[in-house]
Amino acid sequence: VQLQASGGGLVQAGDSLRLSCEASGGTFSRDTMAWFRQAPGKEREFVAAFFRGGSSAHYASSVKGRFTVSRENAKNTVLLQMTSVKPEDTAVYYCGAGRRLILSTIGSNNAYDHWGQGTQVTVSS
Repeated sequence: VQLQASGGGLVQAGDSLRLSCEASGGTFSRDTMAWFRQAPGKEREFVAAFFRGGSSAHYASSVKGRFTVSRENAKNTVLLQMTSVKPEDTAVYYCGAGRRLILSTIGSNNAYDHWGQGTQVTVSS
């Protein structure tokens, strides 16, 4: 199983950016697919997720209203559309996949089975 994250880069505050995570080596349509991020010196934190392949998305309060997560099951791909980015959004963004999560653990990075390598997002002020 591999997760390949891409789309990061250097942007200015207020700009938009779209991250993509492509999964391979399995079927992920029923998995929980999530985005986490880790800033320098900080722990990895939850950003957004689709729970168990469902149609409802969940967001961290810090990104709600600015970020949108979507998935294309036929392509095993999860997207993260980031708008109105802020310098505090600067981090390495990781995608994760998990099959046995319960909803209450969706924000816990320990609950995920597979991780991508991460893509750097840097927002300048």
